[in-house]
Amino acid sequence: MRVDNTAAGLSILAACTTDVKLWYMQNGLQMNPDKSEALFMGTATQLRAVSSLTSVSVADVDLPVADSMRVLGVTLDCRLTFDNHASAVARSCNYHVCAIRHIRRLLTLDLEQTLA
Repeated sequence: MRVDNTAAGLSILAACTTDVKLWYMQNGLQMNPDKSEALFMGTATQLRAVSSLTSVSVADVDLPVADSMRVLGVTLDCRLTFDNHASAVARSCNYHVCAIRHIRRLLTLDLEQTLA
């Protein structure tokens, strides 16, 4: 959406998602807004324009605006820096390396190298 007219962009989003919700209902599907949240992504200027917004109307439901969110296992933040995601992956790798250390004596050298 345009920085100088965020209200128009948000109203278009609300109208489109209301139509999607209607299509879902007509086809026997259902949206679950209780498990949803919104995330604004953009440049510093774009994010400043929407910084005062705490919720977004999507499919007739007000969703809270988050600083970051996980989508298909990837942690996204508003600037798409992937810092949070890289930290989470490093933390997970550290955990698994430590777990392998506990069973190392039970593994063959080839299997140790494969796991590492």
